[in-house]
Amino acid sequence: MIERTDINSVLMQMRELKAQAQLQIPNVNFSAKESEVQNVQKSDFGKLLMSAVDKVNETQMASKNLATAYEKGDPNVELTQVMISLQKSSVAFEAMAQVRNRLVSAYEDVMKMPI
Repeated sequence: MIERTDINSVLMQMRELKAQAQLQIPNVNFSAKESEVQNVQKSDFGKLLMSAVDKVNETQMASKNLATAYEKGDPNVELTQVMISLQKSSVAFEAMAQVRNRLVSAYEDVMKMPI
């Protein structure tokens, strides 16, 4: 059998925590700050996405250069290096394509939402 005193003490603690949290959060006009937050998030997300695309491009260029060097007969480049590099670039490209597909899907879902 559950004792009521335990439940009541838990409820009291929760109410006290709620009151403390409300006292610590000042009333701020969020509509004025909203545009600033959106601008920061847009630029940070854009930079993050651009750096990811650049990294995938670098990986693909490095694997292409290794493959070209192997084809020319460079003794310092082994077939295993070329194959691993090609697989890395393939996986990176596939991951980037999946991220793009998820972003497009999320955008379409947001656009379908009623206003």
